[in-house]
Amino acid sequence: MALFGTSIDAAGLMGSAAMVANEGEGGSLAVTRRRFVMLSGVTGLAVGLAACGMMGGDTGDGFVENEGEFTTSKVTDYVHIQSNGKVVISAPNPDVGQGARTALPMIVASELGANWDEVKVKSAAVDPAIFGSQFAGGSLSVSMRYEELRKMGAMARQMLVSAAAERMDAPANEFTVENSQVVHGPSGERIAFADLADAAGKLDPPAEDALELSEASASPLFGKRVTSVDNRAIVTGKPTFGIDTVIPDMAYAVYVKSPRIGGRPVSANLDEIKAMPGISDAFLLEGTRDLPSYDAGSNAFSSGVAIIAENTWAAIKARRALNVEWDVSRASRDDSDDLAADGERAAKAGKGLTTASAGNVELALTNADQRIEGYYSAQICAHGQLEPENCVAKVDGDKVEVWAPTQTPTAALTGIARLMGMASAEGDASEAVAAALKAGKIKLHQVRGGGGFGRRLENDYVREAVAIARKAGRPVKLVWTREDDMAFDYFRPAMWVNFKAGLSEDGALDAFEITHASMSQDGREPSTGAGAPDAHFITANTANYAIRNPMVRASTPTGYQRAPISNTYGFAEQSFLHEVALAAGRDHLAFLLDMMGEPRWTEEDNPYALHTGRARNVIGRVAQNAGWGSDREDGRALGLSFFFSHAGHVAEIAEVSVDDRKAVKIDKVWAVADIGPVINLSGAEAQVQGSIIEAIGTMAAQKVTFKGGAAQQANYDRFPLARMPMAPEVDVEFLASDFAPTGIGEPALPPLAAAVCNAVFDLTGERIRTLPISDAGFSIV
Repeated sequence: MALFGTSIDAAGLMGSAAMVANEGEGGSLAVTRRRFVMLSGVTGLAVGLAACGMMGGDTGDGFVENEGEFTTSKVTDYVHIQSNGKVVISAPNPDVGQGARTALPMIVASELGANWDEVKVKSAAVDPAIFGSQFAGGSLSVSMRYEELRKMGAMARQMLVSAAAERMDAPANEFTVENSQVVHGPSGERIAFADLADAAGKLDPPAEDALELSEASASPLFGKRVTSVDNRAIVTGKPTFGIDTVIPDMAYAVYVKSPRIGGRPVSANLDEIKAMPGISDAFLLEGTRDLPSYDAGSNAFSSGVAIIAENTWAAIKARRALNVEWDVSRASRDDSDDLAADGERAAKAGKGLTTASAGNVELALTNADQRIEGYYSAQICAHGQLEPENCVAKVDGDKVEVWAPTQTPTAALTGIARLMGMASAEGDASEAVAAALKAGKIKLHQVRGGGGFGRRLENDYVREAVAIARKAGRPVKLVWTREDDMAFDYFRPAMWVNFKAGLSEDGALDAFEITHASMSQDGREPSTGAGAPDAHFITANTANYAIRNPMVRASTPTGYQRAPISNTYGFAEQSFLHEVALAAGRDHLAFLLDMMGEPRWTEEDNPYALHTGRARNVIGRVAQNAGWGSDREDGRALGLSFFFSHAGHVAEIAEVSVDDRKAVKIDKVWAVADIGPVINLSGAEAQVQGSIIEAIGTMAAQKVTFKGGAAQQANYDRFPLARMPMAPEVDVEFLASDFAPTGIGEPALPPLAAAVCNAVFDLTGERIRTLPISDAGFSIV
């Protein structure tokens, strides 16, 4: 089997400052993230940049279409070519660190035949009529856009070839493309794309059925380490992120909401605030919904107090002097202790809506030779992305222009249109949004987000900025404080799950019951990001199973966090399967492999379903890489976990030690993934490494608790991120395959916690059943 991979120390993220110094030289750098921080002399700096490598050409900052005296010719909506030879490719999807602004243009460039060193990337305009639904989530950017972008590249290539054929009066089939040139085979004459762009852009695009795609396996880009197109801008401090945005006559705003979620302001000391230095206005703002609930394309935002200032510091100082009387009669009263008790009770009751079943699980459990039961839980958790929510909004009469680091710009447009009365508050708004875009009444600029992890799928901060700008009568930059970001998140839901398993006389798994209790705002449907797990591993390999999903009433707004549901359920399921393997007297690795049976798709005609052969391959390979079954140093143990989510097959092994204070040291993590063809190896490696580091942080001590509907954690002092000493050596490998390409932003996160906790059990005999593990008395050091 063809393989490609890497082993990188300290989370594996190479130093991009060194990359800039060596950019374009073709050298391979091996500067670790930890080494970069040491060299730069900055402590506590989190640099989440992808590794650089052989393809480090000047790709520009991607935020300008023309430069100086150079002209730009449009070939297609995706491909523009400048007279200086640069090929400008539009990146349709947002980038919040997952690398979409690099990987997606690579697909176009590969099919186009462009020289990547001469490619510039710009964020596409937000327009569903041209670019369809534009969003970043669900590890879907590559899988959703792959075929489309190949066709867009082929379309532009064939138009350039047609222009060359007309110029030379030769048949089109005599031409090929390479390195941003059209090559005439018989004569050897080469014509630069730049010399053909204007003529090509005047041709009719070929029909879809006339497009000729190249062999993806022959791509000079795919599977290589390609530097992020934004690295240079980021490490040289260019305005790249949403919070960097500045426009003329812009004021700065903070928006103060009730500490108890859903409260409304009655009065405030506004005159005192307006008299403070640097403050131009302060006012109460009536929201459109009291208790928040996830709806990215709605007009909903909460009531609060807006402070308008000439700089952010003045606004924050005024905020500290603000006194507000709140009406909390309809606010949340959630209490974490009560929720935990309700959740455990619901999970252990074994009732609720049955979302999936096969065979007769009750009878199989009754007749089992051995029965195992286990309860697991996870606390509510915030996203904690480094860049807080922010948005620049300009409202001029009935026209709105917005700069927002959102993961769902298409939905953000819909919400703005509804808020401004351009579209109805309910129902399909697509025609109204299209009309507003065409009339120039609404425009949204994509800007890079400093992390997202699912938080920026919701656009509440965008709607707040528009509402504030409309009332203030001038453009505003709304910036949430870190405390706002923590308190008014759309949180990862809590999890409460009880398992029952039945083993046959020969130790085979014959029955499996899952009761997964979910938070619910209405008591009937799961809250966003909650719900029953798919449990592909169980349903594909167990004859008798049932998945039940009782509801636990809670007002706290929830949303999607990286690998939703799987991010907590994966820990529980794979920890419990370790319990089951031990109860059966089996080696954990052998038990998992035997469960898979013969290689097969678990759903016919679905290339994104679990494939047992692919699962066996990644499990077997990670065991080989880690030396499963071999002797370890005294005090160390290996823990194994496999999980399938977002169409990605990922297995991980963690090497762990634990001291007598229950301090866990994760010395090394091996990860093996099968996600089909890898577009950008550098970006894919960074996603796996980043997932592992994030999983370490969330499992260690991250949680948000509530008293009387108010969040009790406000900043990183009580919501600690993973620190450099916690970062293990990470070995990443991708199994090359011809299956359809899928994403890797999420599948590598769910296996980690179980791998660590299974190793901890082997060392200590203590089963960790809750996240974060600090609630069980453990820490990660």
